[in-house]
Amino acid sequence: MSEFDLDLPAFSDLPLRDELLAVVHELGYTHPSPIQAQAITPLVEGRDLLGQAATGTGKTAAFALPMLERMADQRPSRERGAAPFGLILAPTRELALQVSEAVQRYGAGLQARVLTVYGGAPVGPQLKALHQGVDVVVATPGRAIDLMNRGALKLHDLEVVVLDEADEMLDMGFVEDIETLLDSTPDTRQAVLFSATMPRRIETLAQKYLREPVTVRIRREEVAEGEAPKVRQTAYLVPRTHTTAALGRVLEAERPKAAIVFCRTRLDVDAVTETLTGRGLRAEALHGGMDQEHRTRVVERLRSGRTELLVATDVAARGLDIDLLTHVVNHDVPQSSEAYVHRIGRVGRAGREGVAITLAPPSKVYALRNVERLTGQTIEMAAVPTAADLRAARLERTREALREALADMPADDDGVAAVVAGLAEEFDAADVATAAIRLMTAAAGTPDDGEDIPVVSAPRSGSRDSRGPRDARDSRGRGGAAGTRAPKAGTTRLFVNAGRASGVRPQDIVGALANESNLTGRDIGAIQIHERHALVEIPEHAADDVLRSLRGTTTLKGRRANVRRDRGFASAGSRD
Repeated sequence: MSEFDLDLPAFSDLPLRDELLAVVHELGYTHPSPIQAQAITPLVEGRDLLGQAATGTGKTAAFALPMLERMADQRPSRERGAAPFGLILAPTRELALQVSEAVQRYGAGLQARVLTVYGGAPVGPQLKALHQGVDVVVATPGRAIDLMNRGALKLHDLEVVVLDEADEMLDMGFVEDIETLLDSTPDTRQAVLFSATMPRRIETLAQKYLREPVTVRIRREEVAEGEAPKVRQTAYLVPRTHTTAALGRVLEAERPKAAIVFCRTRLDVDAVTETLTGRGLRAEALHGGMDQEHRTRVVERLRSGRTELLVATDVAARGLDIDLLTHVVNHDVPQSSEAYVHRIGRVGRAGREGVAITLAPPSKVYALRNVERLTGQTIEMAAVPTAADLRAARLERTREALREALADMPADDDGVAAVVAGLAEEFDAADVATAAIRLMTAAAGTPDDGEDIPVVSAPRSGSRDSRGPRDARDSRGRGGAAGTRAPKAGTTRLFVNAGRASGVRPQDIVGALANESNLTGRDIGAIQIHERHALVEIPEHAADDVLRSLRGTTTLKGRRANVRRDRGFASAGSRD
């Protein structure tokens, strides 16, 4: 037992009934975690609660045990087939299943009926279970709204509502669904909100729906002097359209033993994984489209060293705790400073050194400065390795491998020495070795980095462009010479048969693409508006899906517009 445990009460000191304590004891828990110690008692008393706690702190038990305790207290006065006692909202199917499993385990001695509902699963069994009656529903927001609109999920008599990973739900665009669900619950219900980060919009949500809440904020456990986290933080400045290519170069130069690469979307995860694998790096994807068994196998391969890189969304990586993690990599600058801090807290633990890497366009440097102000730590700005840098690094690795091989030369004759000796009689020995190394390098399938990534610099302090991204795209698109260049690396260009003559603006094109395909505004690159057509750059890996989504459906300024791949790089005048 640690000194830290001695400062906490025992589970038996908390206001929990014997059936719950028996399960806790079976699981081997004697002392609650800090979040459990501070949250369980006020929740059992019926207080609303706003909690900030990172993954792995035990917050599921912190809200599940009090909910089950209160449910058991009120069960004699409630009809067994009535509306659910508790509703727990989670951002993803994976998290909903994990939470549901925990609630079922804790409530086994109380015969708690727990139902998990999420999109993508057949709705019939969920409707049947709700009709028969359940005690606790664990749901993703979209499916909860669907079931409520069908009249199956009845919230009029709800006693407890929990928002788990609230920041992730808001980041995923569920704010309207959440507010609709909360507005449908009675004023007397208990509301509990847990979030790993606490941005302003979470505080606004709490102010609107929580009544005089208890606030619990759990910081990461302090480590002893000399064991403080040692995290080297570096940001590589790169044009947005070259981000994935730059990431491959940076990771090849760093050669992490175990890293998580964070991406914004599932589409980005798949594209980045494919790019990194093409560079000979051992990378695997982790996102919400995978079942739990596949997820477990992927994580285990990273832990065992069979994989070097795990490419994941924030939501998919929630709950992962990998002690030997050496690097955390941000493919994009996180949306908030708190999210950045939450990510990099996964490395540099217990005195070990760790590395945090971020790929950032110049327009996002201000966000990194905000992180520096929040943490009091410096993020070093660096240039992406050039093709020459990578060639030199590869040759250095080859030199070291040859030194090790020469130091451990096998005694048995496998015929290689005879081949070398024969060639040395015909050619200079140094030329033979040079040719062998070149052949070895070619066989390794090293990528072609012939095209250098443009060098960019951070904007001067105070010079951040006040225009929004769409305005900036508009100014680039009206440059006369812009229409003659090829699309940037990693992107392709779409041709839209509507332009200035139709009143089309960049924001019209952004809206059409974002509304009718899986692209977000951040995915869309330079837009050029000409008299009777427009050109727009999008990620190459997404082009086929986008064109399928837009086939026959695109409308601009009230008129149907055709969208296709650009067939060439002619000047604006030759088309118009």
